[in-house]
Amino acid sequence: MPAKQDSATSPKARSKSLWRNYRGSIAFLVLMLCFRSAWADWVRVPTGSMNPTILEGDRLLIDKHAFGLRVPFTLVHITAGEDPARGAIVVFDSPQTGISLVKRVIGVPGDVVQLEGEALLVNGQPAHYTEGDPTRRRGLLAATVAQNPILLREAGIGPTHHIQLLPARLGQAPLGPLTVPPGMYLMLGDNRNNSEDSRYFGFVPRRNIVGRATRVAISFDPDHYFLPRGGRLLKPLD
Repeated sequence: MPAKQDSATSPKARSKSLWRNYRGSIAFLVLMLCFRSAWADWVRVPTGSMNPTILEGDRLLIDKHAFGLRVPFTLVHITAGEDPARGAIVVFDSPQTGISLVKRVIGVPGDVVQLEGEALLVNGQPAHYTEGDPTRRRGLLAATVAQNPILLREAGIGPTHHIQLLPARLGQAPLGPLTVPPGMYLMLGDNRNNSEDSRYFGFVPRRNIVGRATRVAISFDPDHYFLPRGGRLLKPLD
């Protein structure tokens, strides 16, 4: 006849003991995960689709309640929040794959957006382009520099910011004119010739936009053994 299991070592007793001993740590972990899901978080940038504004290896701080407080771990909004503005850098779930992406808002509901060659027009108004800051090339990966990127300042459709053109890729994936439907947004990468954005997956629903990228928390350089990049610690994004 098998011996009677000691009540102190039963699964139920062990569960109670674990909860009693670690309930503070468990509660902290749950609250931290909820905070990161619905309030603020950071994301790692693995690609150069937002060069030169955002570099491969950047870790970005994300304000997740700017566009409305959400139920943690969902896209369900509790509050409306502000609407994403043209020119904002946002994190959203791709409508095609569900993967989190970082791009710039180019078209808001009602806008008519068009790319004529490499020039952007919004509501019939062309963006203005001037020569970019050459110091922005310093953080680019060697493979990108080898492609002789052209850096320009783009103004007139929102906050002035840098974009990057790659001469070998010029003319790919033209856009529009397209009218942005209600509740939708049009996204482009600042690296205009090497970005999978609304030219490929279409408009992004408002509910898919999970936060606004505000600044670089820290950056690790893939070209130099992932050592921290100088000058990018807590750098605001333009």
